[in-house]
Amino acid sequence: MATVTLKGNPCELVGNEVNVGDNAPKVIVVKSEDLSEITVGGAKDKAQLIVAVPSLDTPVCALETTKFNNQVAAIKGLEVIVVSMDLPFAAKRFCSTEGIENLTVGSDFRNKDFAEAYGVLIANGPLAGVMARCIFVIDKEGKITYKQLVPEITDEPNYEEALSAAKVAV
Repeated sequence: MATVTLKGNPCELVGNEVNVGDNAPKVIVVKSEDLSEITVGGAKDKAQLIVAVPSLDTPVCALETTKFNNQVAAIKGLEVIVVSMDLPFAAKRFCSTEGIENLTVGSDFRNKDFAEAYGVLIANGPLAGVMARCIFVIDKEGKITYKQLVPEITDEPNYEEALSAAKVAV
């Protein structure tokens, strides 16, 4: 079972841990923009950069989403989806306030399908029930080509490494 820390305190992750080389599970999340369902994972006509965050309503998650929004616009052939447990209404408000236009924000609040299928659901501690900070790159064939599970939830990911992996996948 994978673990991360929150301010140094261990948090167990539950679900089906997926790694580089695995097929990316296809799951449905709710698109914050209009409450429609969107599929993440699996084979698609574009490579995918999936960014799992605990909540857009925290400084690190907000900063991470904004940085990815600004940096992915130049990568053609890449679908970028930020997934959290935030209610779609709150995520939509965040996107409009922060000018998020180059990526899609999805919510896993209904069934926690994404969090469980990708093994990033926090099982214990103050953040039990939300997702760990993790980035997945999925190629057009639906294979995971990159995974970055950020060890300390309050830390930002390695953007440069994630974006380099995404560019290779397109």
